[in-house]
Amino acid sequence: MLQKTPQNVPGRFYVHINCINCSLCSEAAGNIFGCNHEEGYEYVRKQPQNAEELELAEEMRRLCPANAIRDGG
Repeated sequence: MLQKTPQNVPGRFYVHINCINCSLCSEAAGNIFGCNHEEGYEYVRKQPQNAEELELAEEMRRLCPANAIRDGG
């Protein structure tokens, strides 16, 4: 069973519930990732729409300290 944080939009990328709310992704790629500070998690607000956004989402996935950004293919 996929354990995604609430608010992830449907699609390839998602943030897993083991997110530590470091805000790295939402600060570096705020057009793709959002942050829910009240609940303490990040989420995918918009799936990548072009090659540049896809590269940025992949970079955030690689850099995520909690390995919470996932690529569901």
